[in-house]
Amino acid sequence: MNHISIVGIDLAKHVFQLHAVDPKGRQIFSKKVSRSGLRLTLAQVPPCRVAMEACGGAHYWAREIQALGHEVQLIPPQYVKPFVLGHKSDARDARAIAEAAARDATPRVAPKTLEQQALQAMHRVRSRAIANRTALGNELHGLLAEMGICVAKGHSVFRQGEVRRLLAEHRAQLGDDLFVVLDDVLDQWLSLDARIHAYDQRLARLARATPVCRRLMSVPGIGPVNATLLASHIGDPRRFANGRSFSASIGLVPRQHSSGGKERLLSISKRGNGEVRRQLVHGARAALRAFQCQQQPDRLARWACALAARRGAAKATVALANKLGRICWAVMVRDTVYAATP
Repeated sequence: MNHISIVGIDLAKHVFQLHAVDPKGRQIFSKKVSRSGLRLTLAQVPPCRVAMEACGGAHYWAREIQALGHEVQLIPPQYVKPFVLGHKSDARDARAIAEAAARDATPRVAPKTLEQQALQAMHRVRSRAIANRTALGNELHGLLAEMGICVAKGHSVFRQGEVRRLLAEHRAQLGDDLFVVLDDVLDQWLSLDARIHAYDQRLARLARATPVCRRLMSVPGIGPVNATLLASHIGDPRRFANGRSFSASIGLVPRQHSSGGKERLLSISKRGNGEVRRQLVHGARAALRAFQCQQQPDRLARWACALAARRGAAKATVALANKLGRICWAVMVRDTVYAATP
């Protein structure tokens, strides 16, 4: 037990598979433990490196295992898969995790704190509510169109009572049964809209109360939603070597398919956290529109507008999102606010 260097853990709901190796990679033990027995087993192991896949429950167990004095490393599942020998099993998965952790070049995921996970959960629930609201709005538009009632696009027709007025006006044409159904769908939409507004207000309060979020909001295109999302995702920015490494971690840099000394860059890789990437692109789109309206644009605005004129607004938006991601990393690392360059 004193020669254990790495313990690989294959996480599950109730039964965990452990695989321990010494500094030379030789197996010390491989066994299953119950959920209640995991802490007791690791408490009897001398401080070592404990590796797990970055999956559901991994961040919780990372905090629990760190409290026992171990060094915890979370590995993305796609970098564990090549080390699985033969057919898949819990024992082989745990062994593959230990072998992947033994290589310093294998990328790691930083364990999240409870506060970071709470922010991440809020963003996930908010995103799900927005998707459901969009689906309900499309459904209501379609049902009304089938009855010959055309409604303008946008949220204002629902919020300002225009749809409610049209339903009351055409109640005789729709019939009582269909009127009740449409009125219920509208109530669901309004309820979701109120919930999303409440989440937005809470995120705005958290952003104003958090110093790092206030600094991030000094960057063009970064509001409370993006600031809190970046703070929950990045954590310690110094784990990235530079701003490009952070942009690469969320898939905003080009994919590379080079061979024989010939470089070939493709579209963005779309790796990593899709929600962070999507929100940065939304922020970049808003920033680009603001840049195009500036009377005296700064250096970043001139670059973005020139790129949009040369390559189109869509490509310029993604390129600007990449640039904003790098700027946000620099703002967090240097503990300073963004200062526009004339």
